[in-house]
Amino acid sequence: MVRRQGRTQQPMRAGMASLCQQMQDTGRAMEQTGLSPGRSGNFSVRTEHGMLITPTGKAYAGLQRADLVEVDRDGRSPPDQLAPSSEWRMHLSIYAARPDCEAIVHTHSLHATALACLRQPIPAFHYMVAAFGGARIDCAPYATYGSPELAGYAVKALGPRNACLLANHGAIALGRSLAEAFERAEVLEALAAQYVIALQTGRPRLLSARDMKIVLEKFRTYGSQDKQGPL
Repeated sequence: MVRRQGRTQQPMRAGMASLCQQMQDTGRAMEQTGLSPGRSGNFSVRTEHGMLITPTGKAYAGLQRADLVEVDRDGRSPPDQLAPSSEWRMHLSIYAARPDCEAIVHTHSLHATALACLRQPIPAFHYMVAAFGGARIDCAPYATYGSPELAGYAVKALGPRNACLLANHGAIALGRSLAEAFERAEVLEALAAQYVIALQTGRPRLLSARDMKIVLEKFRTYGSQDKQGPL
């Protein structure tokens, strides 16, 4: 279980108010888009000392600043806060392994979860798969939610990429901001839906390794204004 520190709640630090607002905005967006039905899924943003993450079992639409949970790099959380999401270990493990990641959105979106239940990765059926940093989007092996094993599997399935599926569970998307992570979660679900439909109507013809290498290189300089990829 997450360890609670015996400390008194401090006044909100500089910059934390902005992060809290971003979390609240993302909560409303999760509710509106239906990316995670009910109270499933979770999201977080990196902070100076660890992360700010959604609480366990709380509806997204009504998230308040006081509901959001600070967890430090060692998994410690103040006792006067709500309990963090059960997936706090997975989020901390990803932040530790990926210094380029500033935010994580974990969903139980319909089509991505359907593929995850088949333990089916998303191959190079469409060039936009490369937008996540590789020639395919892998599916992590199954482990109980909230477990250290799942955290390790997720880190390995992600590798240097910005998304993966979690077997019999859902999906993860990473970003340099919470807005970017959320957008990637939306695009991941759209790709998953397209792949599911393609599988229902035939056998998708996959792009070659050469084709994907070209697209990956093009994405390195997509949008000359900031030299970033499309996501």
